[in-house]
Amino acid sequence: MTPFEAYDKAYEAGKRLPELEGIIMTSSYYSKSYAEDIIKGRWIEAEDVIMTNAAHSYYYARETIKGKLPDKMHNMMILYAIKDPELWCLKEYFTSWERWERQERQERQAN
Repeated sequence: MTPFEAYDKAYEAGKRLPELEGIIMTSSYYSKSYAEDIIKGRWIEAEDVIMTNAAHSYYYARETIKGKLPDKMHNMMILYAIKDPELWCLKEYFTSWERWERQERQERQAN
């Protein structure tokens, strides 16, 4: 079974299928999609896989976490920026990251 087939089966079932998660976690794209569409939140177990692709990491932050990436994933985005500073998703991520940082600071000050 491919990662697409495993993801599709879970999507059709409308719920997590733990027996297929190992297959899904062989693909950064389907791991990100499974977290967003099935788990509807952070999927810690798959983050090492998701962070192997800068664009998938960006979408994971924007669409799934709806905020800053965990430190390990954020640090990987910095490495991607060093390797290829023109990569489209990096500017988007770091612009969003600055906004998320500001929001967190304001929330801390309000409390």
